[in-house]
Amino acid sequence: MADPFEVRMKFTSQIQHLNASTTSALKCAHYALKHAPFAEDLHSCILEQLERNSLNLRANIMYFLPSLCDAAKAQNEWSYVRMMERDILRIVDLVAPEDGSGAANVKVVRKVLKGLEGRGFLQGQTVVELEEWISGRDAVGGPVSPLPAGSARAEEGTASVARNTPVSVQREAYGSAAPAIKLDKRQIEQRIEEDRERHKRAREGIWAVQQSSTRLDEDAECAKLWAETSDVEEDDYEIAKEEAEERRECLRFEIAC
Repeated sequence: MADPFEVRMKFTSQIQHLNASTTSALKCAHYALKHAPFAEDLHSCILEQLERNSLNLRANIMYFLPSLCDAAKAQNEWSYVRMMERDILRIVDLVAPEDGSGAANVKVVRKVLKGLEGRGFLQGQTVVELEEWISGRDAVGGPVSPLPAGSARAEEGTASVARNTPVSVQREAYGSAAPAIKLDKRQIEQRIEEDRERHKRAREGIWAVQQSSTRLDEDAECAKLWAETSDVEEDDYEIAKEEAEERRECLRFEIAC
C-alpha cells in the first residue's frame, strides 16, 4: 500500500500545477481516484490549497472540480462527489471571499456551479442559494449582501461561513469594505492566457449534443434537429420547385455548351 504522506505530497504538487489545460485536470483526477482509499485526506489537500494559494490557482481548482466529479462518477467512486457537495459552501467562500479579494473569481464560481448542477452533482436549489449568497462579491470595493445587515438569515450565513472556513474571520454581517486588490503583471497575463484557452475549448465543444443513451438507434443530435425543424408547408414546396427548375436550367446550359 502506498505511503499516505507520499500520496498527499504528490497530489498537493499536482494541485499546485493545475492550469487551463484538460490534461492537467484529468491527470490530477485520475491520481485522486487511483488513491481513493485516501479520499478524505486528498480532499483536505484541495481545501488547504484553496486557503493558501493565489487567485488564479483558486480559479483553476474550481474548474478542476467538475473533472474530478466526472471521473469519480465514471469509476463509481462517489466519495469525492459527496465531500464536494458537503463542503461546497466552504469552497465557494475560499474561491470568492466576501472581502472582495476574489472578485475576479465570482464568474468562475457561477459557471462551475451551473456545470455541477447540469451534471447532477448539485441540486438546483443549492445552486440558487449559493448564487444569492455570493451576490455582490464581484464588486472589488466590498461585498454588498442581498440580505439586510442584522437579519436572521444574514447572521446565520455569516456564522455558517465562519464555522466552515478556518481562514475566514467572523465579520459583522457583510458590512465591512475591502481595500482594492492589486495583482502583479505576471498574474494578470497568466489569467488572460488561461481564460483564452478555456474559451477556445468551450467554442470547440459548443456544438456537441450530449448523448444520453448508448443505443445505436438513438441519436440525440438527430432527435434535436428533428424537434427544432418546423412542419412542411406550402411555401416549402414552392421553394423546392423553384430550386428544381434552377437545376434543370443549369443542366440545359451545360449540355448546350
